[in-house]
Amino acid sequence: MTDPRAYVPGLANVPAAESSVCYLDGSIGKLQYRGYPIEVLSEKATFEEVAYLLLNGELPTQEQLDAFDAELIEARDVKFRIIDLLKTLPESGHPMDALAASVAAMSMFYPGDHVEDAAFRSACATRLTAKFPTVVAAWQRIRNGDDAIKSRPDLGHAANFLYMLSGKEPDPLIARTLDVALTLHAEHQMNASTFSARVTGSALADAYAVATSAVGTLSGPLHGGANEEVLKMLRTIPNASPGAVRAWAEDRLARKQKISGFGHREYKVKDPRATILQRLSTQVFQEYGSTPLYDVALELETQMEELVGQKGIYPNVDFYSGILYDKMGIPTDLFTPIFAIARISGWLAHWLEQLQHNRIFRPSQIWNGQADRDFVPMSDRRGE
Repeated sequence: MTDPRAYVPGLANVPAAESSVCYLDGSIGKLQYRGYPIEVLSEKATFEEVAYLLLNGELPTQEQLDAFDAELIEARDVKFRIIDLLKTLPESGHPMDALAASVAAMSMFYPGDHVEDAAFRSACATRLTAKFPTVVAAWQRIRNGDDAIKSRPDLGHAANFLYMLSGKEPDPLIARTLDVALTLHAEHQMNASTFSARVTGSALADAYAVATSAVGTLSGPLHGGANEEVLKMLRTIPNASPGAVRAWAEDRLARKQKISGFGHREYKVKDPRATILQRLSTQVFQEYGSTPLYDVALELETQMEELVGQKGIYPNVDFYSGILYDKMGIPTDLFTPIFAIARISGWLAHWLEQLQHNRIFRPSQIWNGQADRDFVPMSDRRGE
């Protein structure tokens, strides 16, 4: 039995929704949130403004932003039983698993009408956006034998996260750099984790289930885990000399091995987010001093442009984000959770949009198996 329909692996370029959350044209490197270019948002807006924009469709007035900030600050702290839950988890576990477990448990503390009650849906979105950084920071401290640090209401979203990690207020440049990085990671159209969020939401599951499914998808090395792989990869390059880097890249390409941080399914030019992160990297390393990894990364981009630039393979957002986080002293396995801290606002923007004209996702398949087989009695079955 054969099926005449065409199979599209990975649903590549198959529209799965109509959306006004994010516009992406990878042929020219155009990325916009709700119609605003990412270059403008990263320069002129805070992450809190961007989160409000994604969740509500418009940039906030000062009064609306003040109210949103107040809601975020009030919602930052997590229930003590969530902290207790984190304390029961194995210290060797990955932070993404700790985040997924915590978010899944949160739904038990905040029951309500996630479908019909617009005010409750909005409260859930704000609550999750506020609590993601707290959970990630708490897990980092707990697994190292330290107490979780309470949030500081006088600090913004990014600065407060860095404070909860270390107990030290970050320098303004570092706080602003993370703030921009969060903006750049906040949304990216119908990626794998966003699709997971919309599929889960289409079943009318609650916001916490939606967020948990998205976190699980993001944890994969082909998605959010890529920035961790970049750092591991850069450490295998002997030094930053042009000869050494080129020889390493040529050998990798000859063996058809992936070079993490380069290429993107959507972009045929350099990822605009990578361009912004590279500019931020320059500022940070000029202020705080360069590192061997940064020097290697710069040389690798130069060599890769000569080797594969004509094929449309350029740095993506993962290439520079990990280097920046490493300079900030953030452990490598927290890179993907930081991605989640940013992307939760995008996921929930899609969840809210999905519920406006919801229809549960039920894709089809291409059948390639046998049909109408005769049942063989146990006594007549023979092993292969």
